[in-house]
Amino acid sequence: MKTQRRSMTLGLPAAALLLAAGSLPRRAHAHGEAPHGGKPAAAAPPEQKPWGIAGRPEAVRRTVAVKMLDSMRFEPAQLRVALGETLRFRVANTGRAMHEFVIGTREENRAHAELMMKFPDMEHDEPWMAHVPPGRTGELVWHFNRAGQFEFACLIAGHYQAGMVGHITVGA
Repeated sequence: MKTQRRSMTLGLPAAALLLAAGSLPRRAHAHGEAPHGGKPAAAAPPEQKPWGIAGRPEAVRRTVAVKMLDSMRFEPAQLRVALGETLRFRVANTGRAMHEFVIGTREENRAHAELMMKFPDMEHDEPWMAHVPPGRTGELVWHFNRAGQFEFACLIAGHYQAGMVGHITVGA
């Protein structure tokens, strides 16, 4: 069963209440965990965000390698993306601490980072996020169908505040 926690789409007060109550949204079952017969349920369609939408792997024409460092930095820290481009991000955690790669607006990332300071064990399962243990590599595929200035950041408690932020410019 895939559990999704959508704290970034909730207002901060609502997300804090849900977290405090320990009842973040989960897939509901009317009676038990056993699936019903027939075809499996269709996956939810990708969610449009201000910074784009989950990409299809077959649409990728470019892979960008990003290193996550224990110095609380990303390499590279600046990216330029063409409007309409679908990228595969291959994010390597070269350090000894847990890191993550989260794409978003400055406002969304800042609010989520503040929430992570209050709830450091919060789990993520969104297509614009990669949670990567030390010495491992994660991937995500993202379609940039919105022009603008966006961020990628590590929202592990204290990492964003220490400057673990990169910038994405999406334009023609």
